[in-house]
Amino acid sequence: MSDEKKDVNSQQENVGKKGINKKLIIAFAGMGAVIVGLVIALILVATSGKKDVDSSASKAESSSAVASETDDTSEEDSVADESEDEPDDEEEESKDDKKEKGFIISYSGDNSWQDGDKVMTGMEIGIENNSDEALKEWTLELEIDQLKSCDGWNGNFKVKGNKLTVTNVDYNGEIAKGGSTSIGCNIGTGTKLNVKSAKLNGVECTVKKGKVSQNNNNNNNNQNNDKKTTEKDVKKLLKRTSKAKQGDDWLHTDGSKILDKDGKEVWLTGVNWFGYNTGTNTFDGLWNSELVSSVEAIADHGFNLIRVPMSAELINQWSEGEYPKANYNNAYNEELNSMNSLEIFDYFLKLAEENGLKVMPDIHSAETNASGHTVNLWYTDKVTVKDYYHALEWLADRYKDNDTIVAFDLKNEPHGKPNEGDAAAIWNDSKDANNWKYVAEAAASKVLAKNPNVLIMVEGIEIYPKNIKKNGDYSSTNSDDYYFNWWGGNLRGVKDYPIDLGKYQDKLVYSPHDYGPTVYQQPWFEGDYTYKSLMKDCWKDNWFYIQEQDIAPLLIGEWGGFMTEPNLTWMTYMRKLIKDNHVNHTFWCFNANSGDTGGLVKDDFVTWDEEKYDFVKEVLWQEGGKFVGLDHAIPLGDNGITLKKAKGL
Repeated sequence: MSDEKKDVNSQQENVGKKGINKKLIIAFAGMGAVIVGLVIALILVATSGKKDVDSSASKAESSSAVASETDDTSEEDSVADESEDEPDDEEEESKDDKKEKGFIISYSGDNSWQDGDKVMTGMEIGIENNSDEALKEWTLELEIDQLKSCDGWNGNFKVKGNKLTVTNVDYNGEIAKGGSTSIGCNIGTGTKLNVKSAKLNGVECTVKKGKVSQNNNNNNNNQNNDKKTTEKDVKKLLKRTSKAKQGDDWLHTDGSKILDKDGKEVWLTGVNWFGYNTGTNTFDGLWNSELVSSVEAIADHGFNLIRVPMSAELINQWSEGEYPKANYNNAYNEELNSMNSLEIFDYFLKLAEENGLKVMPDIHSAETNASGHTVNLWYTDKVTVKDYYHALEWLADRYKDNDTIVAFDLKNEPHGKPNEGDAAAIWNDSKDANNWKYVAEAAASKVLAKNPNVLIMVEGIEIYPKNIKKNGDYSSTNSDDYYFNWWGGNLRGVKDYPIDLGKYQDKLVYSPHDYGPTVYQQPWFEGDYTYKSLMKDCWKDNWFYIQEQDIAPLLIGEWGGFMTEPNLTWMTYMRKLIKDNHVNHTFWCFNANSGDTGGLVKDDFVTWDEEKYDFVKEVLWQEGGKFVGLDHAIPLGDNGITLKKAKGL
């Protein structure tokens, strides 16, 4: 505004110097005053208009589901919106131009716990390649204060003194120019986690603590926002098969059994496939594989259920009309290029239905983070308890008319140790914020209010008092006063404080997790352990009694590992327990990039590990040489039958 006034005044001064008569000068002066007034008025109007546009733009960004709150938007407003959008794009380009060059190493450690003399931290590490060339393979060297141990995934980890060396695995060795990848670990240090320096392939890196760069290794992976050219294709792609029948596949329980609508006992024998929790915002592995053929392969191999780990944060972003970019190979998955990350999930559900598969979403972490599962509870400073509830409610409501989703796993592995106080998950009759029993009942009621047909999976915690009468408030910080088990695997509290779902009690399934000695050397693995000793020292009192006493069904949500000793002996005993008792389960996991277990597919995410698959195949539901699905109308894969044709257990 001051520049415009200066221009008018300058013109008036020049006119006066040329000796024009006083009347004309007075006239010009009057005109000048009028012009100045008009300019000021126009500027005020423009400023006011800009405020309105900014407010409108803000609302539009917060939710694409609400395009306009009123129907009387004028054409002028539309033009203003378009003109205001352009500077935002320019500003974004400007930020990109200023992006730091070279290699950027970002890391975060949002959760820590004490393990003897070590501070254990769930650490996520991002590697961002802002150099001028793509990387074909990489070696990362980190200097870390008082480094003691490290157990990681998505890389090969080696500890020597205070130096942690990580080399790539086959599926993440190439990092495109401008691309990034993420790795993670449970790291043990003698002090609070601190990365002092980093080198990538011998080159010094910029180290940043905070937000971690996620997997984004495809420069052409830009989602198409041209709705005019993509809506028709997406609508066609998402159209459900005409063979599907809605509402006939809901399940319920009776004692320790899970039954279909006709009272036929069923056996849920599934697999985990993660990625919607890690920052990939779709399934991990699609950087090397195709979604369509991967879903088909899971069905063809006889798994009838897919447990899908997700973050509450991502689900809530979807609910607000925000769609974080899904990272995948868009040359292999061309049909996904016209979809946002939520539409890709919808497409997956359609593919699952076409192949006779059922799906179980699992709130694996509050925040989107590959190490998010190491956080004790279902909430953080960033994702509140209300946010956690909202994610479950929104997901249940959105898919209430789609019986492809037959169950919800309320929260993955609540945990925490005695010395962590209110930050540790407990199980009693209180209304404490960290009481998982109380929160699980509240979460279940919210899900069932939206969809009363789905099964509810409730996992255990980590610790439970040996004397619940004296230490029912978990006030003791002495580890000797507690029974310990795997994260999510301690369901001793069911005996004293069973989950109460009221009129929906026949929707309840308890879901422990159990692993072998390669994940952690638990006390019950000491010496020459046997099936009998595992049952006595761990399984029976922690969770198997629930099925044995006909309290409720069990579904072992995670079990698995490498096909080598000392893990293979444990896996064989676990398989025996599952097979002899028809325990429902979802094997961990399909993914090749599970560092402490490996996966059913190899690093290309296409080739199956036949040795491991043949091992697991023995506990997949089969009748007469055919795999049995959970859909009454659509058979499971190429070698399966429908539930309608099955005899039942």
